[in-house]
Amino acid sequence: MLASQFVNRGRNRWEYPREGRMQVPVRLYLPDHWLETVDDESIQQLLDAAELAGTTEVFGLPDIHSGYGLPIGGVLATEAPLGVISAGAVGMDINCGVRLLRSNMVVSELNKESLRTILGTIEQRIPAGIGKDTIHKELQGKIAKNVVEQGVQALSELDMLWDFDLPRIEDQGCFPGGSLDAVSKKAKERFNQLGTIGGGNHFIELQEVVEVHDTKAADVFGLFLGQLVVMLHSGSRGFGQQVCTDYSRLMLEAQKKYGLEIGNKGLAAVPLFSEEGQRYWQAMAAAANYAYANRQVMTYDIRTSIEQVMGKSAKELGLSLVFDVAHNLARMEEHEGKELIVHRKGSIRALPPEHQSNPDIYRKTGHPVFVPGSMGTSSYVLTGLPSNKETLHSINHGAGRIMSRTQARKGISSKQLKDSMKGIVSSKHALKSLDEAPAAYKDIDAVIETLVEIGFTRHVAKLRPIGVIKG
Repeated sequence: MLASQFVNRGRNRWEYPREGRMQVPVRLYLPDHWLETVDDESIQQLLDAAELAGTTEVFGLPDIHSGYGLPIGGVLATEAPLGVISAGAVGMDINCGVRLLRSNMVVSELNKESLRTILGTIEQRIPAGIGKDTIHKELQGKIAKNVVEQGVQALSELDMLWDFDLPRIEDQGCFPGGSLDAVSKKAKERFNQLGTIGGGNHFIELQEVVEVHDTKAADVFGLFLGQLVVMLHSGSRGFGQQVCTDYSRLMLEAQKKYGLEIGNKGLAAVPLFSEEGQRYWQAMAAAANYAYANRQVMTYDIRTSIEQVMGKSAKELGLSLVFDVAHNLARMEEHEGKELIVHRKGSIRALPPEHQSNPDIYRKTGHPVFVPGSMGTSSYVLTGLPSNKETLHSINHGAGRIMSRTQARKGISSKQLKDSMKGIVSSKHALKSLDEAPAAYKDIDAVIETLVEIGFTRHVAKLRPIGVIKG
């Protein structure tokens, strides 16, 4: 097993020494007893990434599991201007992300029937599942070009955006450089999913704040014990997937022109400042903006649904955005005086207090980050700490799978799934999603503690699911 070749470098830190064509060693951040559970495919994907031109950092986070090209929970950094960019290292669901809405409502004052009604009303407005189209037919035509260039700001003319929202979204909801011209006809045909969840591990959850560990940060974020909050996890849907598919193929064809070859086709790459690299950046930015807009449209529908059920306006109910944090993106960032192209696949930024890229409202605390577990387990609100510069201010984006989807469908029964969801109001799809059962995922508490123990993150609050919509 490849895991046996890692050397311990301190608490929850492991390193695979540089060898052969590797540009740098590969690191893993895992508890001791988890190292042997990491599959060879995930490790090999990290080793392959270490061979890419200009690579300066490659590592895996506690939720690591194999993906396309780079594992989920993987980070790859290459140095500009000569470093490469890889569509596969960004991922299929470009700018998949998690956002959290707070409220003034207290869970103990809501009965199960109220929660069921809220969940059902949201389901009527937000389609869930693979290939589902939006109910918002107005999000077509001219708005498509505006969305990929302006992100969520394009929705202001449709009254789907509060001014309050913009500072509470990474990039203020607009990743610069998006161009519809860089996107294929086939991708444009998949534009009709704005305002939909999708399938897999994407979800909308009603949650209760069950623990508050950092009261000062929680106050700044607008969180309190017993509060009803809504967590949303989705991305760029078929549009972003098509962008990744198109450019992975293009990069595979183009890389030989630049003297680049790697055995892992999923890590096909080109120099960032090549013609192909710049075109991909424009298409990735377009998909990133689509994803921000997708989550914003769903936020509008969630607010509208809860207004309908509660008989009060969303502003009276305090349904304001806490933050929206993205994964599956490449960014140009400065670290230790170097300009790096940082690919975060299934990992998120967790900027520490006073970091200049924090929004002004969260400069003193560091911006909130959200790490969901499975649909039957807790999620966490965290902030980054200065020592996480070791991971380029990156942390894991979720619990991480311990079973493949096929293994879960074969090994988990419907009864086991239902038992693990006791006490949680759920959509009809959720109780059929054996591949999304809690048993298919790592222990979220242990995953979180891995980086807390090192001092990379700190707890702010713990959230418990009380209602779940899955695709």
